[in-house]
This record gives sequence, C-alpha cells and structure tokens, in this order.
Amino acid sequence: MSSVSETIDIENVVASTDIDQELALDSLAMDLSGSDYDPDNFPGLIYRTQEPQAANLIFRSGKIVCTGANTVDDVHSSLQIVCETLRDLGIDVIEAPTITVQNIVSSADLRAQLNLNAIAIGFGLEDVEYEPEQFPGLVYRLDTPDVVTLLFGSGKVVITGAKTPDAAEEALKKVSGELSELGLVDS
Repeated sequence: MSSVSETIDIENVVASTDIDQELALDSLAMDLSGSDYDPDNFPGLIYRTQEPQAANLIFRSGKIVCTGANTVDDVHSSLQIVCETLRDLGIDVIEAPTITVQNIVSSADLRAQLNLNAIAIGFGLEDVEYEPEQFPGLVYRLDTPDVVTLLFGSGKVVITGAKTPDAAEEALKKVSGELSELGLVDS
C-alpha cells in the first residue's frame, strides 16, 4: 500500500466569518449579480465564486458560511472575494474578518477490501456504529483527533469533522494503523 498521506483528498471545506452587521438580503440580492435568494426555501442569500469555486451563504445577521471549497486557502480566497464585493457595494466590512474552519471532509482509499464485521468487533463496539441494514458503512468516532470516520467494505474512508488537513491525515494514519495492528488490512 502506498503512503497513507498520498491517498487523502479534501472533498469540502466549510468555514464561517461574521461581518458584524445586519444585511438587507432583499436589496443585496438585486445588487449581487448571480446571487440566489429565495427566503421561502432558505433564509440566506447564496453567492457563488468561480475562482475558486465555492458557495457563500450570506445571512441577514452578517454571518457568512463558505462551503464547497477544496482547500483552506480557497475558503479564504472565496470569502475575501465576497467581502471585497460587499465593500464595492458600499457595505462597511472590516479589512480582515476572522475566518473559522468548521469542518473539513476528506476521503481516502486504503486499497484493500475491509471486513466491517471484524472491524466493528476489533475496534470495540462502544466506539463504532455499524448497522449494515441502515447504512453500508461503519462509523468510527475518534477522540484524538476529534473526527468521525466512515469505513466502507471497498476500502474507501471518509473523514469528517476535522478542523485542519493535518487532523484528517492524522485520523487516517490512526485508523490505518489500528487496522494493521488488528491484522485487518496490510499497511
């Protein structure tokens, strides 16, 4: 198997910021070309950036959530574009609002078939959820780092809840190591 760190891919980064002021979303929707605002279906205005590709959910409270980016840098770039665009519209946005990464979703491939029944027993039933009739993957919650991993019989792994790419990589190495120790996958 190749190095675990080479197999991890960031699928989605979700981050938020707050411009500390109320926004009139009705008028903002008219001023922001390409925005999508339908308060009957969703309370925020959706504004997409193309480079980098991301969706920014702008709320009346001034909170902005960026989702769909593939890197932490892309989140920062996308939110910077949104803040600049709001400034261009005459909205007073502080120069460098604090951006908080909420969640990084990553995927990996262990390149081996996994026996999820054996893993559920090996990892300890108190740390896993495995109900194949309900969901085809095994849910394994880690304390350090504080993430949730989803393991599938195909060897695919999804890691969610990480705040940094390093935490996702650490989780993958930990899960891979535990599987190796139990003899349930080759490292």
